Amino acid sequence: MHLRNWQQKFIDSFPSIINQHRRFIVKAPTGAGKTVLASEIVERYYKGKKILVLCHRLVLLEQLEKALGEKHTVRKLAVSDTGPAFEGYDIMLSTNMRAKEVLADAVRKADLIIVDEAHRVSPNGVAYKQIIDDFNEHGKAEAQFIGLTASPERRTGDQRDQLNLAFDAIIDCANIEDLIEEGVLVQPVYRPHFVHDLDLGGIDISSGDFPVAKLAPAIIKSSMIDYAVRSYNEERSKLSTKPISAWFCVDISVAEATLRCIRQFGIEAAIVTAGTPIKERMRLLARHERGEIEAMVSVGVLAEGWDNPHCNIIVHLRPTLSKVLWGQSVGRGLRSAPGKEKCIIIDVSSNWSTFGPVEKLEWSLVTHRRSYMQYMNRFNWIGQQQDGEDTSDIYLLCKNELPNRTRCSHIYKKNTYEGDTCPVCGTYAAIDIYKEQNLDSSLNENGLHRLFFERVPKVYEEMDISIWNRLGGTAWKTANGNEQAFLAFCRAFMEVSGEATQTESDYWDAALAAEARIRAYLLEKNIQIVKQGEFDLSIIADGMLAGRKVRSLQAHYGISLCGTVFQTHTLAESERKYQKAIKIAERLAILGCSSRDNLPYFNAADHLAA
Repeated sequence: MHLRNWQQKFIDSFPSIINQHRRFIVKAPTGAGKTVLASEIVERYYKGKKILVLCHRLVLLEQLEKALGEKHTVRKLAVSDTGPAFEGYDIMLSTNMRAKEVLADAVRKADLIIVDEAHRVSPNGVAYKQIIDDFNEHGKAEAQFIGLTASPERRTGDQRDQLNLAFDAIIDCANIEDLIEEGVLVQPVYRPHFVHDLDLGGIDISSGDFPVAKLAPAIIKSSMIDYAVRSYNEERSKLSTKPISAWFCVDISVAEATLRCIRQFGIEAAIVTAGTPIKERMRLLARHERGEIEAMVSVGVLAEGWDNPHCNIIVHLRPTLSKVLWGQSVGRGLRSAPGKEKCIIIDVSSNWSTFGPVEKLEWSLVTHRRSYMQYMNRFNWIGQQQDGEDTSDIYLLCKNELPNRTRCSHIYKKNTYEGDTCPVCGTYAAIDIYKEQNLDSSLNENGLHRLFFERVPKVYEEMDISIWNRLGGTAWKTANGNEQAFLAFCRAFMEVSGEATQTESDYWDAALAAEARIRAYLLEKNIQIVKQGEFDLSIIADGMLAGRKVRSLQAHYGISLCGTVFQTHTLAESERKYQKAIKIAERLAILGCSSRDNLPYFNAADHLAA
């Protein structure tokens, strides 16, 4: 089997990886060849041994059975199966909801467990919790638990349901930009529009995303579908090869309305949903891959486990607060194919301006309860580009009125086109998004970083530390909510380790250990931090300047803590401490701190009892 460069590198380093980690996620982009990698791992290191492969969808089972069945004896577990596992076969394929007794037996006997689409693993959920517990308590000591995914992040408010409780580390095998250079993937070319009449402001997002029941009617009422179809017609005509497209919709009503609009232009199109029978779905997808169906409109089925390398246009009609959903769906169009030079990404959902290009996405094994709130600003990513350390990228929004009385609404980068004219409508009628949306209203992390490392050593040199060291109790007890957030950051900067970490798991182990010590300190001082809706970096900046929100006592006491660190640590150590301290302060602000804390890494009642 011919392996790609990243696959060969991973295979060669596999023995050293499993020597360090028992449970880990293998991260590689959609289309990179994770299934081939899994097959090669089994062939090279687990031939004749017992392998359990888990995934959450029947379609994925079919694909894995085909890929692994060429060289290995494979059995797909049925719901009605009984008896011992691995009798007459070496590899068991199953969803996590099938024959429970057989599955439990397989977990205990397996030399290797592979979980496909591992970002769906719920360490505290009904489906995966028992499997994880069985593996930890009864699995073979030498066995490995490996997850495969392009997006190793699970956004949940339940701190007992974080990916770091199921996996020890992320092994980052390949990124999209490297694979584009190798020709494994093609370059995504984005065409983003901001649909001005799509009103998301009044939709309740307490569930963590826009609820379908509210989102679908808002889309139908807006001009989003018209924007998508008009943009699609323009882009398909520019391709040098036959257009093959995948359209991502929020529900069947939006999908059907989209299908009608597409067909008005004589384009062959079809719908697939989770309710489409598997045989019918496979038939439609096969026709799509052959080019007989140009536009495949989907609801909840193409973002994972679907591969059509000939797909060269992705149309995104689903606004979301899920970075995973955005990354997974766009990634479906990036596979390379003969004659395919690029993939056009038409985004009318403001997901590009919210999260950024998929090749730039960053992931974390741990997220806090309201981590999705930043994405309510649908220009979140654009705002982050405005004040970068190295560049200051400005983006424009075209407001030119078109003949149909809608605006062009294309988003493009300033100084990219002659005269800054819009590349879509050819006119200049643009606004600076950053200034228009007041995205600079709060200090971003780059600005705070500069202020912190310049300000603290300077102020600390002029302080009488003997005075400020005695005022910690008073500073905490008289602090308001903003001042508590500032003091939490300063305490975290002092407490957390500045040692270099080799994996994300090690990074979070150090951060959560420091957070636990701070919670213990506050508990012993009878200090409670009330949960806040969001964490504002400008509070820390205000404290550095003893400004309007953080009073002098709290500001100077906090700076005294940070300044002491600069005296005893190298700049590199201080940098690592700073990055972790930001995360810890954010968690303390969002989660709060009280005598009722019951977190995986800190139980207030147990601490008080001890």
